[in-house]
This record gives sequence, structure tokens and C-alpha cells, in this order.
Amino acid sequence: MAYKFTLRGKTYSFKDLKTVLAKATPERSGDALAGIAAEDNKERIAAQYCLSEIPLKAFLDDLLIPYEKDEVTRLIIDDHDTEAFKPISSLTVAEFRDYLLSYEVDGKTLKGLAPGLIPEMVAAVSKIMRNQDLISIASKIEVVTKFRNTIGLKGHFSVRLQPNNPSDDPKGIAASIIDGLMYGCGDAVIGINPATDNPQEVSKLLKQLDDFRQQYEIPTQNCILSHLTTTFEIIDKAPVDLIFQSIGGTEKTNSSFGIDLKLLQEAYEAGKELGRGTIGNQMMYFETGQGSSLSADAHHGVDQQTLEARAYAVARKFDPFLVNTVVGFIGPEYLYDGKQIIRAALEDHFCGKLLGLPMGCDVCYTNHAEADQDDMDSLLTLLGVAGCNYIMGVPGADDIMLNYQSTSFHDAMYLRKVLNKRPAPEFEEWLLKMGIFDDQGNRKELKEQMLKLK
Repeated sequence: MAYKFTLRGKTYSFKDLKTVLAKATPERSGDALAGIAAEDNKERIAAQYCLSEIPLKAFLDDLLIPYEKDEVTRLIIDDHDTEAFKPISSLTVAEFRDYLLSYEVDGKTLKGLAPGLIPEMVAAVSKIMRNQDLISIASKIEVVTKFRNTIGLKGHFSVRLQPNNPSDDPKGIAASIIDGLMYGCGDAVIGINPATDNPQEVSKLLKQLDDFRQQYEIPTQNCILSHLTTTFEIIDKAPVDLIFQSIGGTEKTNSSFGIDLKLLQEAYEAGKELGRGTIGNQMMYFETGQGSSLSADAHHGVDQQTLEARAYAVARKFDPFLVNTVVGFIGPEYLYDGKQIIRAALEDHFCGKLLGLPMGCDVCYTNHAEADQDDMDSLLTLLGVAGCNYIMGVPGADDIMLNYQSTSFHDAMYLRKVLNKRPAPEFEEWLLKMGIFDDQGNRKELKEQMLKLK
């Protein structure tokens, strides 16, 4: 179906819904690279006006990627809850924005609405929002998950302790873990990107982490971010807590990652059988990022932000413990500068939370992007206000294995302090017991505590 909108005497024509969505997207280098971005701000504004008048129902009928050609589309449509959709089924995109911003619509209402929303709807409404709208609405939503501790409670803010090492050196990893724990990091997960996906090496890392966790009775969960097939190979032999996989918003993108929905379902069932959680058993951990479909030539002419939202439908299917948009990792070809990275992260967080996901964000950029740590400080603070569940904690904010810039252990301390946020409750109790924090959330003099963890 074609769409038209007249702006100041000029009529803009858009051949289909995915064209409207692409042209309405705030400026993004990846969409320009794909040849689907608006030609200028006038066309972008016209597309946003046009998009604002489209009924939400249209996204259920005018599918961006054909049902018969894409299993992610089939998942989105087949799992749509028509009852949950009823309260907003008569609204346009603009009316949906007003509804979400209204004082009467609270977190409980939005939680009930989530099963009735599909990714294309939430991506669409995000495109006509200001940053403050994205922050305001996301801040209403509490998505709580449980494994060995509780993540996502209002007033709490968690950190993935990321002790990556370019040679998977056990001593280097241990030093980074101890450093992070001394700053109250690691309640979301202690998660390592392995230098090699070798099953034997991954098993060794898992055992090292699990031995350390048990020795000091740390109420957290571990994860080696190996490929799903590697995890399957060792799942009966190694202490696997969280099951990790990168995912995308199209069948072809997921195929480029070496996975499909069937494999994810098998992993989900295998993880449930392990039963390693103590207070809950949500154990899937997914990472995403705008631009992955374009880089895999799997975007079908759909803009990268809408495809990112579609990845959240894949995540939602498997009741994850953590979801993480690695926002600036792919590079400036997809998100050119600090402004684009900040906007993309707020969109991703908003869309994920609205769809009912426990969203975290790797506040990051590559060294060749037009961004710096001041941009990341701004984004970190905005996400904290928006109610983001967790961020990364990397020694010095510089990942020496993946070669990109992220957030540090000190950054987590800063955010908790200025926004009066606490670690996960169970983890905070452990920090107090170990004498790492005092009851005001302040970090103590740590010489003696570090000797305990040597």
C-alpha cells in the first residue's frame, strides 16, 4: 500500500509501509548506507507526519517482511495477543504516543499491554518521539527477572562485570573480577567474551568462575559468551548458568549467526532442565545491536532500528534473564557519532521495555567513531533516569580483548550515587557482609577486603 503526505505544498509519496518507517527514522548512517534513509530533513518530517496518522492495526496487515519468507515475521504474528491489543486497537501511531505519555497509563498498564504489541508498532511510535518521551515512558516500566538474584527492581541498578582478556589468562581474568567486585559490580552477571570458542577452553573458564562464586558465596550468575552450539556441546559437563546468544530481527540475520528459532528453543529447554537458579530460572541472555542485519545483507530494505525491535520479539519468546543492546559496537558505518549512538540506545531501551524485556545497554563506541567518553557519560546518565536494568563494567572502560570503549566500574558507582540506586538486593547484602560497601552504599577502604579475595 502506498502512502502520501503533503507538507507546505509539496506531496511526498512513500511506496509502502517499510519506506515510511525508514524515511521517518532520525538520521542514521546505516540507513543511508543501505540507501533507504530520507533525502533530507523535509522528507524525514513528512514521513514522520505520515507515520503518525497510520493506524496501529496496519502493522498487523501490511507486513514489512512476508510471512511465508521469514520465521521471525511468523513468530511476531502468531504470538500476537489480540486481547491485550484491544485497548489500543483503534489508535493511530500519534494517538498511541499520547496514550503512552498520559499520566493515567502506568507501569502496570504497560505490562499488561506488552503481549498485544508487535515490534513494528513500538518502533513506529519511537520514531515520532523526542528523547525525553523515550525516557519518560521507559521509566514507568519495571521488568524484573530472577536467577540467583533479582534484577530490574525500581531503585536498583545492576552491572555486568566484563573481565575479558585477550588470551583468556586466568590470573588476568581473576584480577579484573576482584577489581569489579570491589566497586559493587557483577550483580547482573560475571560474563566473559572468550578469546576462543574452543569447548575445552570455555569449560575451563566456566569452572574458574563457578569455583570463585562458590568459594565466596556470591549471589550472582556466570556466563561465557560462547556460541550456542559450543554451549550445547559442554552443557552436561560444565557449570553453565546463563545461556548466551546474539540474535537479530530477521531469519536471514539469525542464519548468519548460525542459529534459528528451533535451536533457540532447544537451548531454552536444556537450560530449564539444568535448574541452576536458586530464586528463579530465567537463564537466557541475548545481545543485539542496530546494524547487524545490514552487515549480514539480511535487512530486506527495512530500517535498522525497526529490525532491532524485531530482534526483541525473538528474545521475548524465550523469557530471558538479560537482554543487552550493544549500541555502538558495530561502528560508525551504522551509528556515525555520539548523537546517533545516544538516540539509538534510548530507542532500543524504550522498545525493549515496552515489549516486556529486561533491557540493559552496553554504552559503547569504537575508536573510529565520532564519539568520546563525554558522550557515553551523557548516555549512561540518561539510561539511568530511564530505568535501564544494567550496563557493562569494564576495567578502565577499555575492553582490551574486543578493542572498544565501554563503561567502567567507576561509572557504575557514579550512576548509583547520583541517582540513588542500589545493586540487586541479594548482591547488596553480600557486599555488606564482605565489608565492601557500608549501609549507605558507600565503598569502604578495601585493602583488607582485597586480601580476602586474593
